[in-house]
Amino acid sequence: MNQNAFASPDEIRGRFSLAMSAMYQSEVPMYGELLDLVGRVNRRVLDDHPPLAEALRASGDLQRLEEERHGAVRLGTAQELATMARLFAVMGMQPVSYYDLACAGVPVHATAFRAVDEASLAHSPFRVFTSLLRLELIDDPALRQQAAEILAGRQIFTAQALALIEQFERAGGLTEEQAGVFIREALQTFRWHRQARVSAEVYQQLQAQHRLIADVVAFKGPHINHLTPCSLDIDAVQAGMPARGMAAKELVEGPPARRCPILLRQTSFKALDEAVQFACGTPGWHSARFGEIEQRGAALTARGRALYDRLLGAARERCRGVPPAQYPQAYAEALAQCFADFPDDYAVLRREGLVYGRYQVTEAGRAARREGRLAGDLEALLAAGLLRWQPQLYEDFLPVSAAGIFQSNLGDSTRDAYDQSASRAEFERALGRPVLDELALYARTQQASLAACAQELDLPLA
Repeated sequence: MNQNAFASPDEIRGRFSLAMSAMYQSEVPMYGELLDLVGRVNRRVLDDHPPLAEALRASGDLQRLEEERHGAVRLGTAQELATMARLFAVMGMQPVSYYDLACAGVPVHATAFRAVDEASLAHSPFRVFTSLLRLELIDDPALRQQAAEILAGRQIFTAQALALIEQFERAGGLTEEQAGVFIREALQTFRWHRQARVSAEVYQQLQAQHRLIADVVAFKGPHINHLTPCSLDIDAVQAGMPARGMAAKELVEGPPARRCPILLRQTSFKALDEAVQFACGTPGWHSARFGEIEQRGAALTARGRALYDRLLGAARERCRGVPPAQYPQAYAEALAQCFADFPDDYAVLRREGLVYGRYQVTEAGRAARREGRLAGDLEALLAAGLLRWQPQLYEDFLPVSAAGIFQSNLGDSTRDAYDQSASRAEFERALGRPVLDELALYARTQQASLAACAQELDLPLA
């Protein structure tokens, strides 16, 4: 078949994310309230800061602001993870980075499926944080075996979805008609099912091990547990949630508010109690689904991440032993104090090699090239306005932040950590391929932009 007849994976991903949002709003109406709140805050920020609006318009980020969101799912078996990777591949999404959450008391490890090139990200940045349950972290051997048997007995993908994944792999794409069916069938995997597959007694046993284990094992499939709009002022959204009837998470995860945002800040309204029905018709309640908000900043280099991790660890250490009622305020103060050591100026961040960016030739640079007036190294060209530099947006996740979001929506009976160490090799065996290195992707984008500038100006730019 002519590949021009195939639907673009980027287009399929964009359509899927919109369909997912509509489904989740119908299932969790409070998420629609969250979208409205975030939209109002974003419009106010843009109205109050015209230079920001213009910068977002010039970079193309304004166009995708309302679309930008991520979701999260929790899977139970290696086979589910491998098939999910194939499903996301239809939408041009690849696994990026390995995240160990067991060290923070959450019995999963994870990756994020997303687009990896600039053009695809500009079309649709939708990403899905995808966790795999680590059954070996269940303390009770008998319950561990029972959980494995329960998971082995379910099929989370429809027959049509599997057939269309195979069609995509065989033909190299899907037609527009096939893409529409694929989106409809793929959504079924993420749909909420209030009918549990286990008895109330087994559910309580799983819950006693960890509430996330009960969420993964007890139900028909990996219902999407949250979606995430993008905010330009996450602190304003955090402050505005209670008036909308949302129980806001106590802390915004990630770095403190800064003049030059870095990495990722996240918060959420807490998971809702939802009516379920256990096997044999026993009614009950389950809490798993919530609404999250994200605010993204610049991607940090390995050097920048090392500094970030050190300062974050120092802030957390300062708050060790602080009573829970006092912790949010104490932590916010410690975070602000510790991150005073992280430069808050993009020019300084670039010069010190703390952030990744991209370079572009300006109109002045093109004029100088035509007139033969080019001279100097990279720094001189930037200073003269012949080159422009912009930070790259961070497209990935932070393990400590992800664990904090998970824990805040799993209640108070969470544990500090599991004894077992991370197992990236085991995760990649289940996935069926290595995960991509996020830092390598940012470095590649930066180097490609520099090479394009060097070619356009006919100058060696190292």
